[in-house]
Amino acid sequence: MSRRQKGQTLPESWTFTTLGEVCQKPQYGYTSKASSKGKTKLLRTTDITAGAIRWGDVPYCSSEPEKPEKYLLRSNDIVVSRAGSVGFSYLVKNPPRAVFASYLIRFLPYIDPEYVRYYLTSPMYWDAISEHKMGIAVPNVNATKLSKIEIPVAPTNEQRRIVTKIEELFSELDQGVNSLKTARAQLKTYRQSLLKAAFEGKLTEQWREESAGDLESGEQLLERIRAEREALYFEKLEAWEADSLREKQVIHGRKPSKPKPPQLPTHPVPFTYAANGDWGRYCHWTSLSAIADVSGGITKNQKRTSFDLEKPFLRVGNVYANELRLDDIHTIGLKEQEIHRVTLKTGDLLIVEGNGSVDQLGRVAVWNGAISECVHQNHLIKARVAPQVNAKYVMWFLLSEVGKESIKKVASSTSGLHTLSLSKVGKLNVPLCNYAEQNEIVSLIEQSVSRADAMEASIVQAIEQGESLRQSILKRAFEGKLVPQDPNDEPASELLERIRQEQGEKPAPVRRKRRKQESTADLFDGND
Repeated sequence: MSRRQKGQTLPESWTFTTLGEVCQKPQYGYTSKASSKGKTKLLRTTDITAGAIRWGDVPYCSSEPEKPEKYLLRSNDIVVSRAGSVGFSYLVKNPPRAVFASYLIRFLPYIDPEYVRYYLTSPMYWDAISEHKMGIAVPNVNATKLSKIEIPVAPTNEQRRIVTKIEELFSELDQGVNSLKTARAQLKTYRQSLLKAAFEGKLTEQWREESAGDLESGEQLLERIRAEREALYFEKLEAWEADSLREKQVIHGRKPSKPKPPQLPTHPVPFTYAANGDWGRYCHWTSLSAIADVSGGITKNQKRTSFDLEKPFLRVGNVYANELRLDDIHTIGLKEQEIHRVTLKTGDLLIVEGNGSVDQLGRVAVWNGAISECVHQNHLIKARVAPQVNAKYVMWFLLSEVGKESIKKVASSTSGLHTLSLSKVGKLNVPLCNYAEQNEIVSLIEQSVSRADAMEASIVQAIEQGESLRQSILKRAFEGKLVPQDPNDEPASELLERIRQEQGEKPAPVRRKRRKQESTADLFDGND
């Protein structure tokens, strides 16, 4: 058995050498700006990291090289990224007229290019790359470092057997992973079908049949909410007008705002809506502002750093679809008179005001009270629903396809940013049913979503295990354990000797790793 310095053993017919010994001298690419028009494509690092080159998306050179044949790509060229996605490689097959950019290094193998290609995705290669990365701000490698990376070389015939076996096993893995990804996509479809059924009345159809005699209609509930909100408004208005409150105003040095009357409900149905059975009698469409107080948050600015009062501060980055990510919570300075308006209460709906992606616009979650005295920024719109409304019921509706379409319809789009406003959120239409049915809908949705989430977690784990298995296959392949050896194969040592003779080169002497730092010239080892 031949032995690597770190203790790895190989079959007797194998040998260790370097990438530089089994490839032509590495070459840096052509320096040019990208252009949408031209004669010659310019392959960049970003073009090789997606798993397959989309030549239609690859730009052209803004200026043609004086000697294009020096940089033109050919089949079986392997290009390796030396910065950015450091060490990422790609085996080129049947390219159009194209050159490679200066942050790529080209290697052309003397041995089976597919064998080299798979090695450059193996755990051993990535371990070597991590040892050779240089640069603190921007990690990078150069041609000299890449050339010195060790590669275990099998006999030529065994290289081909290894490649065939890897492709066979990877094909089976790909089929399995694709099936898992299909199942994951089906779960997403299932969740939306579940929400669709919930807000068409199908999910609770049997429940209504069993409870029909005791049900309040959505219209009756809305009238009750309106009456109670109106009564509360007049109570606040009377207090505002009272002399005792005016004296208190002087003490605080601030004149409080006059209470605003509750919003009148609106009833338009903005979408084609299929009510199921008697759901139309019990469900009543209204505006969000008719069942909730909609308000904004705090605008962050430099002045707030000087305020003595400081509170935990919820940002857009903390709010996702039915999810609060609270690992990274900032604080912000406040004025005393702001606290009441912007402090969150358990059950508050939080709606993301703006996003570059219209699909992410209106992400909504319910505040769970996990952080006491937490406030929210102005880019999170808060909707505090009436006591007769389940906040999660409204959240699930806004996360349904109908709810998302409602949000998209009222959103504004400026310079690629899609935004909502307080008034637009207040005008969002919500199907209101009685409180008991709201709770039943939420319960049924969350039971089903919980099961779907558990299934998805298992699928994600299986996909990750598939990737681990892929790496295990590569590890076994380059340890000489994936396919059997044939004693009739020409040993790899003789293959390497023949390559050296054909190239007129002598074996490179083994050099100890230098301890001193490389010079700036060594860092890039070529033109950029």
